Amino acid sequence: MVAANVAVPAKSARTNSIAIAFAVMTAVLILGPLPPFNLYPVDLIRALCFALFACAFNLLIGYGGLLSFGHAMFFGWAAYVAAHLAKVGTISLPVWAGAWSWIVIPLPPLTPELAILGGTLFAGLLGVIAGSLAIRRQGIYFAMITLALAQMMYFFALQAKFTGGEDGIQAVPHGRLFGVIDLDNTMAMYAFVATVVVAAFLLIYRIINSPFGEVLKAIRENEPRAISLGYKTERYKLVAFVMSATLAGLAGATKAIAVGLASLSDVQWQMSGEVVLMTLVGGLGTIFGPVVGAAIIVAMQTQLVGFGQWVTIIQGVIFVVCVLLFRRGVVGELAAWLRIRL
Repeated sequence: MVAANVAVPAKSARTNSIAIAFAVMTAVLILGPLPPFNLYPVDLIRALCFALFACAFNLLIGYGGLLSFGHAMFFGWAAYVAAHLAKVGTISLPVWAGAWSWIVIPLPPLTPELAILGGTLFAGLLGVIAGSLAIRRQGIYFAMITLALAQMMYFFALQAKFTGGEDGIQAVPHGRLFGVIDLDNTMAMYAFVATVVVAAFLLIYRIINSPFGEVLKAIRENEPRAISLGYKTERYKLVAFVMSATLAGLAGATKAIAVGLASLSDVQWQMSGEVVLMTLVGGLGTIFGPVVGAAIIVAMQTQLVGFGQWVTIIQGVIFVVCVLLFRRGVVGELAAWLRIRL
């Protein structure tokens, strides 16, 4: 009875802290572009897209215990597909009829919401294929398989015609949301991106705190024990992988429409490295950690531009300091400090 009485206040305190943190995040999103803060909406849009990307990655590694070095594959290819659908529309599909040939489906350029949906669905399909291969292995072997698949898709993006090669797909039209809202208006685009990211964030929170999320945490902590309890762990890991890939695709597709560009850098291995850093700096396995980590890294990229080639060195020093001083990430250390004080 005493243990139950102690657990209930602890759970209530945790719920209250999450509610307060979410309220603070919402206030920042609303007040950020307004006086006296006057934060540049385009920088906020980039930060939001990368925050969603990091949250999607954190769902896989922080709660599933699966380290992927190839998540840029889903982010970048969703961006390419969404940009192509919004700018060109026409789809070419390979078919086998004794020999490979292409079926061209003529379509007009799609509205932004349909283009984003198309990119997200493509990332989910890519996640099913990649996940089915990768989850057969564990640990570093799983990470290396995801990296190898990502590099294959990178070289395909480099050679494919519709991706634009090293130039990427540029001047992607913003279009009108649902045929009504003009997304050429920066504040309208910011509101749209913020709505998408907050909705996806709430979905991730619901997944983490659902029975599925609890099983996923059990697999992360002790997979043999989860298997002994009768859980089909490979199925759970595959579903988690596909969810993470789909949400990463949503981030990439939204970014392509919002920024008007899908580039080769979106599918490079460095992008996979950046999302790992965002998650580690913010706090691995915390719901708000990836958001904070993404904000820190995007702020560094925008504020340190004037240092030229020294930017990489400065970023490296800051990352080393963060790892040494905040071993559980910024949010993880803050949460631990609050638990001790409260």
